[in-house]
Amino acid sequence: MDQAELTTEQVLRRDIPWEAYMTTKLISGTGLQLLRRYDKKPESYKAQLLEDDGPAYVRVFVSILRDIFKEETVEYVLALIDEMLTANPKRARLFHEKSLTNEDTYEPFLRLLWKGNWFVQEKSCKILALIVSARPKHHGGAVSNGEVASSKSKVTSIDDVLKGLVEWLCVQLKNPSHPSRGIPAAISCLATLLKEPIVRSSFVQADGVKLLIPFISPASTQQSIQLLYETCLCIWLLSYYEPAFEYLATSRTLPRLLEVVKSSTKEKVVRVVVLTFRNLLHKGTFGAQMVDLGLPQIVQSLKTQAWSDEDLLEALNQLEEGLKDNIKKLSSFDKYKQEVFLGHLDWSPMHKDPMFWRENIKIFEENDFQILRVLITILDTSSDPRALAVACFDLSRFVQHHPAGRVILTDLRAKERVMKLMNHENAEVTKNALVCIQRLFLGAKYASFLQA
Repeated sequence: MDQAELTTEQVLRRDIPWEAYMTTKLISGTGLQLLRRYDKKPESYKAQLLEDDGPAYVRVFVSILRDIFKEETVEYVLALIDEMLTANPKRARLFHEKSLTNEDTYEPFLRLLWKGNWFVQEKSCKILALIVSARPKHHGGAVSNGEVASSKSKVTSIDDVLKGLVEWLCVQLKNPSHPSRGIPAAISCLATLLKEPIVRSSFVQADGVKLLIPFISPASTQQSIQLLYETCLCIWLLSYYEPAFEYLATSRTLPRLLEVVKSSTKEKVVRVVVLTFRNLLHKGTFGAQMVDLGLPQIVQSLKTQAWSDEDLLEALNQLEEGLKDNIKKLSSFDKYKQEVFLGHLDWSPMHKDPMFWRENIKIFEENDFQILRVLITILDTSSDPRALAVACFDLSRFVQHHPAGRVILTDLRAKERVMKLMNHENAEVTKNALVCIQRLFLGAKYASFLQA
C-alpha cells in the first residue's frame, strides 16, 4: 500500500518482531517486557499500563525511534504513540516527566519530519506539536524538554524544535508532501503552535503570513470549512503579535476575512473572524481599512442573526462601538490614504478640493513619499481606468501644490509611467495623463494655464 494513504489502524495490524530486536541489542530486555505487555492489548488495559508506568513506555518508544530505522517499525511506533495521544491528549505530559530529563524526547520526531514517507512526517508533526504544547512553562524560559537543563548530555532545545517545526510547516504550505493532506495537516499544527511567542516570531520572519492568505476564502465542504476555521484561527493568533501587523495590513487579509464573514454560516468561523477584527481595530490603519471596506454595515447585519455564542455577541457590540469611534476620528487624509493603499481610487470630493491639497501636501513626504510611490505603483499595475485617471490627476495636483513636486516625482520616475498612459484607450485616462505630463514638464508655475 502507498504509505501516503496509510492509516494508524492499518499500521497497527502489523506484527513487529520485538524479540529479534532484543537479540540484536536494539532494544533492552526491560523494553521487550514492556512491549510484550502493551502491544496488541485492549485500549482499557493499555490505559492502565500508561497510568501506572507511562514514562517507562515513553522511554521505550523514543529509544526505538532513535535506534531503529526500519520503516515499518518506525511507522508502527509512531502509530502506537498517535493512538495513545488521540485517546487522551493529556498523555503528552508523560514526555516531560522528571525521570525523562536526560532523554532527548524531541529529537527523533524532529528528525523524522524530513525523512521518508507522508505517514511518518504527518504523525511526527502531530505528535511533536502535542508534546511541545504540553511542556511545563517555566518563568524565564523553558529549555530542553520543558525542564531546566541540568544534565551534561546534549538535548535538543525547545527553540530548535519550534524553529524546525516552523521551517517544515512553511515548506508544506509552499510545496505539500501530500496533495490533499499536506496543507490541512500543516495549518492544523500551526493553529496549535502559534500560541507560542517564538513560533509567531519564526513564522513571521519566514514570511509565512502570506502563505496563509490564499486559504482565507468561503468554504462549502466540511473539510474545507475546518481548513478555513483553522486558517482564521492562525490569523487570530497572529493578530496578537505586533510584527505580523504589517504583513496583515499590506496583504489581502482584511478583504478576504470580510468575504468569509459575509458568507459563512458556521458560528465558530464567524466568531474567530470577528475576534480578529476586534483585535486589529485600533492597530495602525486597520480601523480605517475596515470602515472603507464596509465592515460597519456587515456588523449591523451580523447582529440581527441568532448567534448562541456570548463571546461572539459581546465582540460584535465592541466592534460596532469601536468602528463608530473610528469613523468620527477619520480625517479626510486618513480616508484618502486608505483609498490609495487599497487601490480603490475614485472621484471622491477630496481629490478635487484645493483646500485638501493645501492642508495636507506636507503629509505626502512621510515615510519617504510612501503614498506617491503607491500611486506610481497603481499606474504600473492597475487595469481599472478610473483608478489610473485618478492616480494621474493626484500626481499632477502634487506637482501643483508642492514647491519641489516636479523634482520629487522625476526622482521617483513617475514621468515614464505617466507617459505610457497618454495613448490609453480610455479618454479619461489619456486626459489626466496629459495634464500630469504637462505639469511635470512645465512645473507648478504654469499650473494656472492647465486644465485640472
